[in-house]
Amino acid sequence: MNTLLVTGTSTDVGKTVVTAALTALARAEGLAVAVCKPAQTGVAPGEPGDLAEVRRLAGPVPTLELARYPEPLAPDTAARRCGAPLLTLDETATAVRGLDAELTVVEGAGGLLVRVGEFTLLDLARELDAPVLVVAAAGLGTLNHTELTIRALDAAGVRCAGVVIGAWPAEPDLASLCNREDLPRLTGVPIVGAVPAGVGAWDHDRFTAAVPGWFAPGWSPRLPFNSDSPPSTWGFDTSQSGT
Repeated sequence: MNTLLVTGTSTDVGKTVVTAALTALARAEGLAVAVCKPAQTGVAPGEPGDLAEVRRLAGPVPTLELARYPEPLAPDTAARRCGAPLLTLDETATAVRGLDAELTVVEGAGGLLVRVGEFTLLDLARELDAPVLVVAAAGLGTLNHTELTIRALDAAGVRCAGVVIGAWPAEPDLASLCNREDLPRLTGVPIVGAVPAGVGAWDHDRFTAAVPGWFAPGWSPRLPFNSDSPPSTWGFDTSQSGT
């Protein structure tokens, strides 16, 4: 089983839509895929969460949510506030390993060092010996946030599977256009995908048909980026629109 973890440079950068896109791409390649969201926050019991959105966009795949907390806070904070037990690294890693799939995609909460429970997504990546895909914003501020995330991965000895822009605007501003060129140069990690802003509102058929065009030619979620390779020079289509 291969495992790919998805983190963001912050919250609300498009991790769930990118997770759905990765899932759809892997399914199109014929892989059996499962998706895990260890901790869901800000959603009441019985309400659809991020995994429901992944299934709606990417199609029916096995999913696993280990904990849910009603307040929209970091998972460990939300758990403490509602008196719920904190997730442990061992139970989470065991649950991920127990999923019967050729590729398991694990979506984190917020950024790399957000406490999922008694651990961070970085800790989980090390425990699973799994690469991490970084979802970044397009605009101003993303250079610092993305480089900090990738440096943290490097310091921990965790492989980076690449950077994906989580919501590429239909009309990118100057900062976004410059960031597209600067991110690979500054981080040493290629941009392997750019998901157009707004595609999370699409239906399943439209979404899955468009997914292959959002990723670099030849890149696959089962073939994560090797940090010993040179950064990609792929130039994604800035005319893509999620409308």
